[in-house]
Parts: sequence; structure tokens; C-alpha cells
Amino acid sequence: MNKVRYINLCIVEFGKKFRMSAQMAYNYLRQYKGLEFLDKCYEAEHQLSLSEALSDLKVYCRRNGGSI
Repeated sequence: MNKVRYINLCIVEFGKKFRMSAQMAYNYLRQYKGLEFLDKCYEAEHQLSLSEALSDLKVYCRRNGGSI
């Protein structure tokens, strides 16, 4: 899977998991540096299960001021 498709999948699934639209999930992940994290850490993250990757995103965003 290429990086862009993986990041898109993570945005959509993050939104589903936390009951928000894909647009809201994108905005949240952009604001709290989740997209930056996925871009930087793609090589490691895409080898994990999607559930683990979403958990990592949640933790990373929380460390950057997110409330989820």
C-alpha cells in the first residue's frame, strides 16, 4: 500500500472510530499533528495493525493538545 492511500485509510477509520466525518477527522489530525506523524512514521506504522496505528494516532494527537 502506498503512503497516500494508507494515510487516507487512517483518516477515514479514525473518523469512524471516534464518530466524526472524514473531514472532521482530517481537520483534527491536521491540527494536532497526526498527519505529520503518519507521514514521518509511515515505514513503521503501516506494518502495524490498523487498530494499533489508530491508537498511536490518538496518543500522538493527545500529546499535541488533542482531546480524544
